[in-house]
Amino acid sequence: MPGPAAAGVLIYAKDFQALARFYEQVLDMQRLHEDEHIIVLESAALQLLIHALPAEIAARVQVGRPPQCRADVALKFFVTVPAIAEAASVAQALGGQVFDERWQGPGFAVCNAMDCEGNVFQLRETLA
Repeated sequence: MPGPAAAGVLIYAKDFQALARFYEQVLDMQRLHEDEHIIVLESAALQLLIHALPAEIAARVQVGRPPQCRADVALKFFVTVPAIAEAASVAQALGGQVFDERWQGPGFAVCNAMDCEGNVFQLRETLA
């Protein structure tokens, strides 16, 4: 994705380093930029910004192990991966989860997943 991204997703995180590692590995993204407040990740299809919560807010946020699923939100992003099963294995190793329920759309399989802070997103896999 040369130049500034036309679109992407910004996620606020209690532990922005851990959350960036999660998405970097599960979604096979490259780290473009990093400072003390933000990490910018990118793939051919998506730019993801992981932003540290301000300290006063982060102090009030509790992330359990395993994290509590935060599914009741207005937005959920999706990302296509080569294989949901592979992404599930990596997500599990990094403190996340890929849920068992799967369904199909035209030309793809999809399932919900949760990152290491409890944020829910969707994984898609293109069907042959």
